[in-house]
Amino acid sequence: MEYKKFTGRSNIKLYNKDCMLDLVNMKDNEYDLAIVDPPYGIGEGNKKNKTRSSYTGFGSNKKWVNAKDYGGGEFDNSIPDESYFIELFRVSKNQIIWGGNYMVKYIPPSMGWIVWDKDNGDCDQSDCELAFSSFKKGLRKFRFRWHGLLQENMKNKEDRIHPTQKPVQLYKWLLTNYAKEGDRILDTHFGSLSIGIACWDLNFDLTAYEIDEDYFNNAVKRLDNHTRQKQLF
Repeated sequence: MEYKKFTGRSNIKLYNKDCMLDLVNMKDNEYDLAIVDPPYGIGEGNKKNKTRSSYTGFGSNKKWVNAKDYGGGEFDNSIPDESYFIELFRVSKNQIIWGGNYMVKYIPPSMGWIVWDKDNGDCDQSDCELAFSSFKKGLRKFRFRWHGLLQENMKNKEDRIHPTQKPVQLYKWLLTNYAKEGDRILDTHFGSLSIGIACWDLNFDLTAYEIDEDYFNNAVKRLDNHTRQKQLF
């Protein structure tokens, strides 16, 4: 088990362990908002990713490139069981759950679903991803291109270190629109730790878990590099 803490703009605690080992010991409503991206159960791990290709450029400049090998283990063979959702709803006041459309048997009806439009064009992956939210507000959509080597902000392109990585800007949008100043954030499956960069930049305290050691170490390095650059400038 490994543990890493970042302090400064915000307090970020990262654990390389099964989140359930700690969830069962947390207090009721210990966190204001849980933003989680658990396995969808559709096999979108590194093994499947390595069989894909994607493109860079448009029109006559369009080129196909081989998918990146992200290493790590296979993590997306099944969704968490019911006990995970029971604990998640108990320890957090509000929740945003990516892939909630695959987990409807464990989550309540909601009017506040979130749509991420990935603007990914010619691709074998879904055009959008859905997230359940417990907030009593209308359905909201965030558009941000995310397709292989193509990203919405190519001038500040993110290095992808995880096969199901989500952009930092997506998490910044979620925090800006669904969290309030002083909220304590929980993430049970942090993967690439995009949420960590967003929380650091926007001054939110975060407690987050990643069970895979390789993904944990790579994500910690990513956040460490980001915080060093922020402190330098």
